[in-house]
Amino acid sequence: MNNNYYVYILTNKYKTVFYTGVTNDLYRRTFEHKTKLSDGFSEKYNADCLVYYELFFNITDAIRREERLKRWKRKWKMELIEKFNPQWEDLFGKIGDACSGAGMTTSNPNS
Repeated sequence: MNNNYYVYILTNKYKTVFYTGVTNDLYRRTFEHKTKLSDGFSEKYNADCLVYYELFFNITDAIRREERLKRWKRKWKMELIEKFNPQWEDLFGKIGDACSGAGMTTSNPNS
């Protein structure tokens, strides 16, 4: 059983919007955003670039952090992202490698 939970931030290619979410499978959830598998904010505003994430081992802590980040000012979110990911790279490819190397779940998005 996977007891990893992630709080993550997505942006669009212009960095004009931020989407903050929580999941227990960061790779799968980011893939869903990228392929527009569900309607909503990220699909509407093309927020599909993973620029930030945090790992938690307790869902309550993860949800609490997500709620806090959602209330943050834009400037604070940008500073948080820049400390974690100074080049604002899309981290999707890197988490795929990290997930397979760490034995984390990487459910096949095509199944």
